[in-house]
Amino acid sequence: MSTATVPAAGAVRKPGFGNVLGSEWTKIRTVRSTYWTGLGTLAVSIGLSAAFAALFATSYDSLDAEDRIAFDPTAFGMLGASVFGILVMAVFGVLVITPEFATGMIRTSLTAVPKRGRYFVAKALVLVLVAMVIGLVSTFVSYFLSQLIFSSKHLNGSIGDPGVLRAVIGGGLYLALVGLFAYALGAILRHTAGAVSLALGIVFVLPIFANFLPGSWGRTVAKFMPSNAGSAIMNTHPQTTSLAPWTGFGVFCLYVVILLVIAYVLFEKRDA
Repeated sequence: MSTATVPAAGAVRKPGFGNVLGSEWTKIRTVRSTYWTGLGTLAVSIGLSAAFAALFATSYDSLDAEDRIAFDPTAFGMLGASVFGILVMAVFGVLVITPEFATGMIRTSLTAVPKRGRYFVAKALVLVLVAMVIGLVSTFVSYFLSQLIFSSKHLNGSIGDPGVLRAVIGGGLYLALVGLFAYALGAILRHTAGAVSLALGIVFVLPIFANFLPGSWGRTVAKFMPSNAGSAIMNTHPQTTSLAPWTGFGVFCLYVVILLVIAYVLFEKRDA
């Protein structure tokens, strides 16, 4: 006669990684901030890219020869995404993690998922997948709309031109990594306003300070600033003010990895 195995009293089945992913997906898609951030990123990226493209097309005839030669229709066509879309994406990345610390819900989450590393990685993975979709839609729509505007002056490029598809896809990946960069800062600081301020300071303010450094040393440092390095992937023409596309993107990925490792270690060790 066989005997059924009965779980010990009080035994709790630990959720697997798939369960944690599903839980984090439910969280991120049921809060309003996700939809507002997605719409905000699309509106800012696409709207400003189109506005800058129209402004450039209108003023093109008055530009000097040097500015015309330096013009990159692909990078310029996604200017709204590379400069302003990252602002909204940085806020999104922070908001994925910091509200749980502010409300104390992080304790409930970690009670349900005792393995902190599993929880941290699942949340980051869901974030980057959602951010990647938003980023790719932003860059592709921005690119095609801006090229339509540039075509009035015969300045437009084609998605099949050398480096263009890489730049458009890379731009979407860059936006997604900005969200992950901000997520790591949020996990480190555990404070929404502080993490948002620091993320925007690193992205926008640091490059400005780097430009004030003297001589070639200052120009070199500026190339390695996170936002300057990451946005290099969106260039199709060589730029003296930035790193090569894949080099710059690799540098930015390194920044993200370093921050994620620091955030992971602190998340494992600190009290909730």
